[in-house]
Amino acid sequence: MDAWAYSHGIQLDFIRPGKPVENGFIESFNGRLGDECLNVEVFFTLDDVRETLARWQEDYNRTRPHSALHDQAPACFTADWAAITMAQASSELQETLT
Repeated sequence: MDAWAYSHGIQLDFIRPGKPVENGFIESFNGRLGDECLNVEVFFTLDDVRETLARWQEDYNRTRPHSALHDQAPACFTADWAAITMAQASSELQETLT
């Protein structure tokens, strides 16, 4: 990984040992992935792992509510955000034209 990062001009910055709060988002995600998927599923093949993780990822990224999004699902939040953004842009355009 170090060689790949170096060849692509990427500087790695690791979390210090014993300091997981330096990246709380990742620690939170890793905990959820473990508790809700990896610790409750039994995998028999690599394809089984891929299918199960794809289903969990779809649920996590689209349908489950997230507290950071005011308990909205990401798909709903995105749709609401797009509608608000379009309404604001339309309003600004209307003001510019008048």
